[in-house]
Order: sequence, then C-alpha cells, then structure tokens
Amino acid sequence: MTGFAYRIENGAAQAIDVRQAVSDKARLVWVHLETNDAVAQGWLRDDAHLSHYVVDALTATETRPRCEAMGEGAFLNLRGRSSEPLDSSDLLASVRIWAVKGRVYSVTRRPLIAVDAVRQCVERGEVQDPGDLISAFATAITSDLDPDVAGLGDDLDDCEEQLDEHRVFQLRRTVSRVRVAAIAYRRFLNPQRAALEKLAALPGDWLADDDRLHLSAAADRAARMAEELESIRERSALIHETLTDMRAEQIDNRALVISIVAMVFLPLTFITGLYGMNVKNLPYAEEPWSFDAILGACALIAAGIVIYFVQRHWFRR
Repeated sequence: MTGFAYRIENGAAQAIDVRQAVSDKARLVWVHLETNDAVAQGWLRDDAHLSHYVVDALTATETRPRCEAMGEGAFLNLRGRSSEPLDSSDLLASVRIWAVKGRVYSVTRRPLIAVDAVRQCVERGEVQDPGDLISAFATAITSDLDPDVAGLGDDLDDCEEQLDEHRVFQLRRTVSRVRVAAIAYRRFLNPQRAALEKLAALPGDWLADDDRLHLSAAADRAARMAEELESIRERSALIHETLTDMRAEQIDNRALVISIVAMVFLPLTFITGLYGMNVKNLPYAEEPWSFDAILGACALIAAGIVIYFVQRHWFRR
C-alpha cells in the first residue's frame, strides 16, 4: 500500500505515517492512497473503520464524477489529467474523496497531476479544514485541465488556417485527434460540474462559506470548459466535412483527367487496331503514304477532341 498522510494543526502541516493517521487527533488529517488493491481496501475497512459502501466507492475500478452526501460526510469523485499516458477512450484519471469533519481520505489508481499541487498547498499552510482541501483539489484539477482544453481549440484554429487540398491527410489526423480528446474530456466535465455544484450546496459546518465560493468557481470553470469542448467538437466535425469534400474533389479531378485521356485515345485505339489486323484487302494498306495519312488522321482526331473539351471547360484553369 503506497500513499502519504498529513496532520494539519493551526495552519502547520506535518507529514506522518499513514498508519498513524487513524489515531491522530489534529484539526485535519489527510490520508491519500495511491492504489485501490486489496491491501488498501482492508486498511480502509479495518483500520480506518470506514463503512463498506464508502470503501467500495473509494476503491471502485470504473467511476464517473459524482457527489453524494453520506451522514455527516460526503463522497466526491473528480477527474483530472494524469502524468502517465492513458487510453484514448479514458483520458482523465480519477480521484475519490471521502470527507468528514476533521478527516479526508483520498484514493487514486493512476498518478494525478493535481495531487502534487494540492500537496504543495497543504505544505504552504493554505489548507485549514476539509473544505479547503476539497476546494484545492477542484481548483488544481480545473487549472491543470484548462490549458489543455485551450490547446485543443488552438490546434483547430491552426487547422482552419492551413486548410489546403495538398495537406488533407495530415489535417485529418490532427482533427481526429482533437475530436477524440474533446469527446473524452466532455464526457467527464459535465458530470464534474454537477458534482461540484451539488457539493457546494450541501449542508454541513465542515464547509465554510469561502469553500463554497471556491467550489462554485471551480464548477463554473468546468462548465465553461464543457461549453468550449462542445464548440470544439462541432468545429472539428465541420472541418472534417470540409476535408472530406476536398478529398472528394481531388478524386473527381483525377477521375476527370483519366476520363479525358481515355476519350482522346479511344478512337485512336480503334483506328490503329483496325489497321493492325492481320488480314488482306485493307483499304490503302499497300499505298506508301497510308502510314502518314493514318498518323495525321489520328493527330487531327486527338486535337479535335481536346479542343472540344477545352470549349466545354472541362480543363481547370
């Protein structure tokens, strides 16, 4: 079982052993576990004396952002960026938090970037109670995710500026990557906004007024990012359609060139094939000028077909 713990008293944070945190009587004790294996589950159940429902929620394999009031405490599940690569269908790692007055337990399965930021806030003495700690988590997660969402929008802006039929394949790869990321982020940001809003509205003296304001601000920021992701998703769909049209136009132009070449050579192939038959009595086959005549006729026919296509505007200028 890996993790760490802090005891916070009078604004001073002190790192302590995880196993000592259960009996500590400080104003706030924060225990963070970096695994949800059987050892962690047993410690939460047998040593921390958490209910089976809370332990299951803290150590669940599949999660989504949510907030639930449980007695005098609350369970909160948030999603943020991880420091290690994740599957493209699930780009955000989760942190599960159980908070009551004087105690906060948090669990992650994958390394969460926001955990280090929250830890620094604790060590600087900016966290005094559970509300401060949860607010720090919400603020750190949204602050870390915001530039990434803005970067997706910037990538789409670059694609719109570089729209060109000669870069269709490169741009389609970029648009597909942005679209997949936007869908994956938006999947969690909408319920995360709802969870933060619900937590800010929960009754309880362990959440101060300033904590509720910070949670509301984080929820508003999550809502703004969700709206931006929706815009990115729609814009990427439009750009993808434009690139598809460009690709279809390229194929049409190439098919047109092939058709013109075929139309030019089709009558020529007929004439040369007719006079190339190994039979007797072909007209003018024995005349010395016949080859030049046939060659000239082919040239005239080819020129006539080309002139016809030019007059019909089949050639692009």
